[in-house]
Amino acid sequence: MHSFRELLEKFEKRFHVQPFPEQPARLYDAARHMLQMQGKRIRPILCLMGNELFDEIVEDAFEAAAAIELFHNFTLIHDDIMDKAPLRRGQITVHEKFGEPTAILAGDVMLVQAYEHLKYISSDILPDILHAFNQAARLVCEGQQLDMEFEASHPSEIPMDAYIEMITLKTSVLLAMSLQIGALIGGAGDRNIHHLYEFGKHLGIAFQIQDDWLDAFGDPQQFGKQQGGDILANKKTFLLVKAYETADSRQREQLDQAFRLSGAEKVKQVLDLFEALHIREWAEAEKQKYTEIALHHLEEIAVISSRKKPLEELVHYLLNRTS
Repeated sequence: MHSFRELLEKFEKRFHVQPFPEQPARLYDAARHMLQMQGKRIRPILCLMGNELFDEIVEDAFEAAAAIELFHNFTLIHDDIMDKAPLRRGQITVHEKFGEPTAILAGDVMLVQAYEHLKYISSDILPDILHAFNQAARLVCEGQQLDMEFEASHPSEIPMDAYIEMITLKTSVLLAMSLQIGALIGGAGDRNIHHLYEFGKHLGIAFQIQDDWLDAFGDPQQFGKQQGGDILANKKTFLLVKAYETADSRQREQLDQAFRLSGAEKVKQVLDLFEALHIREWAEAEKQKYTEIALHHLEEIAVISSRKKPLEELVHYLLNRTS
């Protein structure tokens, strides 16, 4: 069994040079700009881990992992355009550097490139792989649409269960699909695939809660971002939706007033209200709840426990990270 870091090294050796055409240079330079930012590569490595949970890693898994990473970056380019984000991973976003029309096209060619990788997967499992991939892609788009609708809504109008459904579609489904495709390549049965998918789905929700928690309560020097960045951007987060759900009428008015402010004072007042509403403790408990559900599904998978160790270690890393 391989650790996350070992699988990451193997993946990067194969993925770091995508065979994009030379012309039009501006189009493919935009795609390369996105890929060279190098995120955590969690999703492709989950695909490899899903394979290795049941059998030795085969070439099909690396092709699927590359397709998943390309699809993920395609969604990020388009998300950044919709969010009008100036930076991604500390670097200038594709649309800011190359313009929106080229950024849209760069995302499109990355999606096409993803299918170029999928076509090399063994024909006997390719229909199931394509079904899982396409279903997840559709759900991610649905999640992004819901996210945009929520961003145009007042936080008090967003029910928590609807917010969780949005996060599940936008974030968790892709983690779950990555594991699912790896398991299909590894020859897993339906029951094991179901539990692995549910593991990934609940891990994704816990991961998003941790991300929101770090933005509000983490150490900015370790997190690598300004504290309260989501607050400054007026983002609808788990924390904000819960705050409005928990607050009385006076506290809701205080939240509304705080969000009319700017800069450090805005962050301070919102965080003070979060503390008064015990949002920090609630988020920690929710993260733990979804983590336990995820680990329960991992426990239900019918393979020897030693094969699950890399996934257990990844859970610990992702949900106890400080950056």
